[in-house]
Amino acid sequence: MSTGSAYLTVSGIDVDVIYKDIKHLHIGVYPPLGRVRVAAPVRLDDDQVRRAVVQRLPWIKRQREHLQAVDRQPVPEIVSGESHYVWGLRYRLRVNERPGHAHFEVDGKRLMLYVPAGSTAAHRRRLLDRWYRAQLRQAIPPLIEKWEEKLQLSVPRWSIRRMKTKWGSCNRETHHIWFNLELAKKHPDCLEYIVVHEMMHYLESAHGKRFIKLMDDHLPNWRARRDQLNESPLAEESWV
Repeated sequence: MSTGSAYLTVSGIDVDVIYKDIKHLHIGVYPPLGRVRVAAPVRLDDDQVRRAVVQRLPWIKRQREHLQAVDRQPVPEIVSGESHYVWGLRYRLRVNERPGHAHFEVDGKRLMLYVPAGSTAAHRRRLLDRWYRAQLRQAIPPLIEKWEEKLQLSVPRWSIRRMKTKWGSCNRETHHIWFNLELAKKHPDCLEYIVVHEMMHYLESAHGKRFIKLMDDHLPNWRARRDQLNESPLAEESWV
């Protein structure tokens, strides 16, 4: 049973810490972005956990490098039979070659691509990225509007881009928020978690106790959403 949590930043790496009634400290590195999560015994404090993470930084960096190497390997060819995720659901791709406007659409459990004959894999990947971007552009505004009202804050600007190590980021000076394009593949609850998380940085820059209390007050199930976003670890070590 979890008895507390914390956020730490170690050598520029964000670390989620969950304190539990366990004997040993566990460090996990999670795909696709190399998020680091620590399950720590309640007998340890934040400084002790930080030192443990520092000692394991070479191992953590190797796991993150491995993730990036895996990510660079096979790229989708965007052909019939491939699986692609949309809002947390897995769809089987079907490519239909025909004249006219190229576009994607969801049909039951299938993701349909209508594209002229002879299109290249690179062109199809660009079409898919553009479609994912359109999905986010539809989903983000109502969430921002909802949380602007709840938090009495204003988001003057937001953008979508690919990010290798973060699901979202926020410039506290300009209040500009960026969202990772990969969020279109995750469950909508995950997107809302990132919206709230980044807006909370308007109020608190660090991932400390005040930040956690703000998240607890406004989005009580944020930990479950974060875990859903990060899913299973690439690797895990148990020690201490």
